[in-house]
Amino acid sequence: MAKDGYVYISIDSRGTPVPKGRTWRKALYKNIGILNIRDQAMAAKALLKQYAYLDSERTAVWGWSGGGSTTLNLMFQFPEIYKTGIAVAAVGNQRTYDNIYQERYSGIPQQDETPYIKGSPVTHAKNLKGNLLYIHGTGDDNVHYNNAEMLFNELIKYNRQFQMMSYPNRSHSISEGEGTSAHLQTLYTNYLRQYCPPGAK
Repeated sequence: MAKDGYVYISIDSRGTPVPKGRTWRKALYKNIGILNIRDQAMAAKALLKQYAYLDSERTAVWGWSGGGSTTLNLMFQFPEIYKTGIAVAAVGNQRTYDNIYQERYSGIPQQDETPYIKGSPVTHAKNLKGNLLYIHGTGDDNVHYNNAEMLFNELIKYNRQFQMMSYPNRSHSISEGEGTSAHLQTLYTNYLRQYCPPGAK
């Protein structure tokens, strides 16, 4: 990607496992899809303001699994910043995800469902303005494919146009089957080049 002329940035938001102490880590409790999303967006906004060579009209984001959920939330909650997104195997609705993970970070939904609703991409899907490519394996037994369908229905409901690719009977890693990895990499690389073309203006 650097050879293509992209500036590639990775940012640690609060809650990430970096040596910044307990308060940093615990800040994410009941804030997944809320606090970390704002951290990422504000960091991007600051970088765009600080460095004139970064093009605010070609700001893209991508991620897989939790990173895919982050991508969706960034595209939906901060559409003025993120113009193109590629989300792979994302949790679209936290209420459908693994309770051993989700309850550890968001509490018990029967006691307080608010974090689950506020942090779920499906809640904010109506705000999509940019270019979105969504990818999911239909045999995913970690983030079940119904997450994708719930998200699609919400985007359709509000006439938000997007592109999607489902990989038949592939798992969360989307690695099974001859040619799958090359196909997937070509798919998202071509999408990025089309909707977020590299190089200086």
